[in-house]
Amino acid sequence: MQDISLEQAISVLLEHTKKIEAVEEVPLLEALGRVLAEDAVATFDNPPFDRSPLDGYTFAAAGTKGATKEAPAAFTVIGEECAGDFFAAEVPAGSAVRLMTGAAIPKGCDCVVRQEDVTVEDGRIFVPYELHHHENYCFAGEDVRKGTRAVERGTELTAAHLGVLASLGFGTVKVLRRPRVAIASTGDELVLPGEPLRPGKIYNSNLYALAGRLREMGFCPEVIGILPDDAQQAASVIAGCRGKVDLFLTTGGVSVGKKDIMHEVVRLIGTRLFWRVCIKPGAPVIAYTVGDMLGIALSGNPFASYATFELLTRPVLEAFSGRSSVAGRAVEGFLADAFPKPSYGRRFIRAHYEAGIFEIPAQHDSGSLFSAAGCNALIDIPAGTGPLMAGTRVKGVLL
Repeated sequence: MQDISLEQAISVLLEHTKKIEAVEEVPLLEALGRVLAEDAVATFDNPPFDRSPLDGYTFAAAGTKGATKEAPAAFTVIGEECAGDFFAAEVPAGSAVRLMTGAAIPKGCDCVVRQEDVTVEDGRIFVPYELHHHENYCFAGEDVRKGTRAVERGTELTAAHLGVLASLGFGTVKVLRRPRVAIASTGDELVLPGEPLRPGKIYNSNLYALAGRLREMGFCPEVIGILPDDAQQAASVIAGCRGKVDLFLTTGGVSVGKKDIMHEVVRLIGTRLFWRVCIKPGAPVIAYTVGDMLGIALSGNPFASYATFELLTRPVLEAFSGRSSVAGRAVEGFLADAFPKPSYGRRFIRAHYEAGIFEIPAQHDSGSLFSAAGCNALIDIPAGTGPLMAGTRVKGVLL
C-alpha cells in the first residue's frame, strides 16, 4: 500500500468516524465542556420579578414631582425587604419600602432611590430630587424571557453557559455521550513508572503523555496499559473492546522490525485502512477498523507518537464528539531561530508560539519528549524545503 498524505489520512479516518448521537443526562456541575443534546428553553422569565438594582427605597415616582434639596419629597417607611424576601402588600401613595439590591419591587412602586441620597428622620425619608417612572428599575425577564432558547442544541458548554442554565433552574442537562477511547502501549521493553527499571527496560512515557492529553481535552480514556509483543494476545485484548469503545489507540509495533506486531494484529481481527503517512516524525501509522471500532496505531517513539496524535487523532475526536475546541488551530508566524536541517519530506517540528513568533528547541529527535514540554505548536515544513533561517515566515498548528 502506497504512503498517503496527511490530508488523505485524515479524510480516510473521518470516513470511518460518525458523530456520536447517544444522549445522557448529567448533573449541571459535570456538564462543562460537554455538547448540549437539546435546546435549553427558559420556562419562566428571568429574573422572575421586577427588582431593585441597588440598596435604597422604593415608592411611586409621582410623589417626587417638584422635589428639590430645599423642598424634598417625604415618604413614610412602612417596611423593609431584603433579597429573597417578598413584600406582599401594595404600597400606598406617600409611603416607601426600604429595599436591598436584588429585592422584588412591591406593587404600587415604580422607582428606586439610592439610600445614600436620602435623609432619614423619625420613620420618614426625604428625597431631594425628582425621580421618574421606572428609574433604577430592573424588569422581570430582563435577562431571559420565558420561551426563549437560552442555549442552543449542539453548543459546547462553557462556564458562562452553566451560569445561564443554573439561573433558569436546570439541575441536570442532556448532553451527547463522550467518545469512549481506550489507550495502550505495546512492547516487552516497557515498564510502568514506579516499578524497578531492570536492564534493557524503559519507562512507558507514551501511555501517560497521551492519556494526559486526552484528559486535557475533556475525555476520559480507558487506560489498558502495556500489551505484550505477542500478536495473538494483543489482538485478543483489542478485539475484546469492540462494542465497548469507539476508538482504540496504541503506540508502538508499527514499523518493520521483528516485534512490530500491529500488522499481524490488524490481519487477525480487523481491516487495515492505511499504513504510513508522508510526514516526519511518526510516518508508520496504521489505521484500521474492528467492526464499528476505529483503531489508530501510532509510532512508539515518544515525540513521534505525541505529534501524530495531535495531527491525526484530534480531527477524529472532534468528529466523534462534535466539539470544535478539540481541533488544532492553524497559525502563521516567524522563526525566532534557524532550523539547519533540510526537509526532504514533509516535517513537523515542535515549537513554542507566542505573538506571531515560533521559538524552536535544540532537540528534535523523534525519541525525545523532554523538549516538547514547553511547546504549544507544531511547525509545518513542506517537503523539499532547505534549511530555514531565523525570520522565515512559516505555518503551524497551535495545540
